[in-house]
Amino acid sequence: MRYVAPSREDVAPAVFEQQPLAAWSEYAGLLSGSDWPSIEALNALLPDDAPERFVVQSPALLADGLHYEQRIAMRGEIATREANWHDLFNALIWLRYPALKRALNARQIAEVARMGPKLRSRPQYAQTHFDEAGVVVTLRDPTLLPLWDAHDWYGLFWRRREAWRNGSIELALFGHALLEHALTPSKLLVGKALVFVAIAGEDPQRVLDLCAEAITDWRMLRDPLDLRPLPLAGIPGWHANNDDEAFHRETACYQPLREGRRYPPPGLIDA
Repeated sequence: MRYVAPSREDVAPAVFEQQPLAAWSEYAGLLSGSDWPSIEALNALLPDDAPERFVVQSPALLADGLHYEQRIAMRGEIATREANWHDLFNALIWLRYPALKRALNARQIAEVARMGPKLRSRPQYAQTHFDEAGVVVTLRDPTLLPLWDAHDWYGLFWRRREAWRNGSIELALFGHALLEHALTPSKLLVGKALVFVAIAGEDPQRVLDLCAEAITDWRMLRDPLDLRPLPLAGIPGWHANNDDEAFHRETACYQPLREGRRYPPPGLIDA
């Protein structure tokens, strides 16, 4: 069923104080103000040397016949619907993670050239899944990986609960659809993860830079099966009910591992 976001006036202010939206507090004025931000306000937040700009998605714009990704690559135009949560969150992702967005755009453009504007390849599906629901996960304790591999969600989110608090596992949320769905606090969010194993104290920005390089170099997002599901609702503070052990035994977003499903090894980041 297609998600329909609540109207701006129906979103309770407390929603922006909970994860994952609490992590975007520097954009509080854009998210929780009484008025929708204008395209000009979004562009004002871009660096002066950024090659992209947000543009209103109008009938006149769409009449150019270009694919969405082609406008970005050829003209630097990010088509953006006004007064629209989904596109507002997409703009925020561009503001925070431009290198990742550009890496995805480059891969999409290569696939559009190969497949044409109407057909979609498996790499394109992988790229779109990551664009909408992606998270970049840094593992500093590799003993957590077998729990994830086995879909032992009780073990990963309850028995090893402290790992989510002490930096043993961290994530950067990239998917703008996840942010949109978080406007409904009861939603059980599930991300599509790319995973890196890093040493303690590794700069999170370096992980993101290497992720962008891996996408650009065709080492990741070649197939939707490259992505690992991660039930974000299990992370401490990400759902109202997950302080209760019973949540981790019966919640609907904790799906069992499908027979024969195997995940690719994570990226390794050396010192």
